[in-house]
Amino acid sequence: MSASPSPLPPSSSSVAITRRLRAAGCVYAEDEAKLLLSAALTPADLDSMVDRRVAGLPLEHILGWAEFCGLRIAVDPGVFVPRRRTEFLVQQALALSGPEAVVVDLCCGSGAIGAALAAAAPSARIYAADIDPAAVRCARRNITAVGGQVFEGDLFEPLPPALRGCVDVLVVNAPYVPTGEIGMMPAEARIHEPRAALDGGGDGLDVQRRVGAAAPLWLAPEGHLLVECSGRQAPRTVGIFTRCGLLPRVVESDELAATVIIGSLPR
Repeated sequence: MSASPSPLPPSSSSVAITRRLRAAGCVYAEDEAKLLLSAALTPADLDSMVDRRVAGLPLEHILGWAEFCGLRIAVDPGVFVPRRRTEFLVQQALALSGPEAVVVDLCCGSGAIGAALAAAAPSARIYAADIDPAAVRCARRNITAVGGQVFEGDLFEPLPPALRGCVDVLVVNAPYVPTGEIGMMPAEARIHEPRAALDGGGDGLDVQRRVGAAAPLWLAPEGHLLVECSGRQAPRTVGIFTRCGLLPRVVESDELAATVIIGSLPR
């Protein structure tokens, strides 16, 4: 998925594109201009890409990939774009994964988490699932290439029954934006990413409740459930995990502005 060398060398193009992107509100306009120039094959192609970015389409949907954990993850239009803060979730999952761990990436979206875990722990057995067919198609490109399996369906429903009681690490980047706050999100996310990947219900934790309730049936003894949430949601997520019989702890990254709740199943 590496970008082809661009036949468009003039620095003036980069300056003009940067100005257009900056005027459209792109914070990292100079970096984005370089990426668009490197990806475009013809001047017409470049014009189209810049026009789409100025119109608000996510850069990753235009390029066809997102950088995540040092990898280029295929991201198709209409698929949730993996965020850099979620790299902290991957780091925590890796710290809990043994050499041949059974790992499930639930609500996998593009499969970025599963692909990153497979790249860092090649002996792990990676399974992923999502309810969105477009996301599943994308995840299969990212995960099956590294030996994992991807299933389509609602939460645990499509997973192989043989995984029950055998999952060492269950990683879930479920939607956790409260419904009432969707309207305050940046337009490129609100308009171009699937609402189901963003909207977590009234307090943002509806999907986490469903995951927590079923997780003890799927986790191996001393297995771990990891979810991402906001810092202000952490106490509620801790309560959800506790009521589901998991032993919770909160880990945070100031650098990535990320909060992860880890729930461990007692032996």
